[in-house]
Amino acid sequence: MYIASFVNITSRAWAIPILSSLHEGIPGRQAPLLNATGASRTAFAQSMDHLIEIGLMERNPGHGHPLRPEFRLTQSGKAAAKIANKVHCAVEKNDHDLLRRSWTLPVLVSLQTPNHFSDIKRKLLTITDRALSHSLKSLEEREWVHRVVDEYDRPPRPIYSAINTGGLITEIAAPEIRFERH
Repeated sequence: MYIASFVNITSRAWAIPILSSLHEGIPGRQAPLLNATGASRTAFAQSMDHLIEIGLMERNPGHGHPLRPEFRLTQSGKAAAKIANKVHCAVEKNDHDLLRRSWTLPVLVSLQTPNHFSDIKRKLLTITDRALSHSLKSLEEREWVHRVVDEYDRPPRPIYSAINTGGLITEIAAPEIRFERH
């Protein structure tokens, strides 16, 4: 999977929990998925529509009642759900809110090796300076990312590394994600 696709998937707060739940065998209907994820109906519906739009899920045409649609993963959705489940299971329940933020996972994937701010930004073409700064600060507060200033650089610049849960997520997701060549 390319990083642009990964960024697109994670742009909706409940995409990762929905994909993870489906991978674990939760039935692809609204009520069981709402119960499993804890999402609000509106946010859930937006995430489901997004996952259908990007081709990871589809309505099951063989399922009967039109008011109770059932959804299933597409072939590419199964691969994404496998990654989502590994990541979701690696994170403590009280940290799941961090997974629902748009840039958390793409930033962590970009930290396969320690990087400067500009290197991370270069890998994540669509991220703004503000969004990257906010994500790094949030990840640092939770101790998923470690920031150290490179005193040998002129001017000195911080280097970011994935640690603890962030490092575990990077180990899980990074091998599955490819960065486009510029």
